[in-house]
Amino acid sequence: MSRQWPPALPVVQFRIARPTNQLDKVLRFYRDGLKLKVIGSFEDHAGYSGVMLGLPGREYHLEFTTHTEGSPVPSPTKDNLLVFYIPDADAIKRLTERLNGMGCFEVEPENPYWKEKGKTFEDPDGWRVVLMNTSGI
Repeated sequence: MSRQWPPALPVVQFRIARPTNQLDKVLRFYRDGLKLKVIGSFEDHAGYSGVMLGLPGREYHLEFTTHTEGSPVPSPTKDNLLVFYIPDADAIKRLTERLNGMGCFEVEPENPYWKEKGKTFEDPDGWRVVLMNTSGI
């Protein structure tokens, strides 16, 4: 499998951006719970503030933004997922324990496929994250 973008789409960076009205709680979930690194942030840019979290570097990252007047935040379905493929079952156990210690507990996935080898959690906005064990794949 090629690790390069196709020549017709010469991407150098990929960002998934999402609004939230709970930036502090969302940041705590992803930074403190999942241990993603903060790679940048901004305050009050035309009313917007935000934070970028690396996956694991700057080329692939998440961005969460909030507006001083609030933002319409879409309600996710139970099958809107951010899936982290993790080959180390012990790492998943440690992440699960950390999230549980923060009051974030596993939820039942809508699609049973994710329950076989994964653990599904909801972030403060209800968006789901799957910690998928890939050791047997």
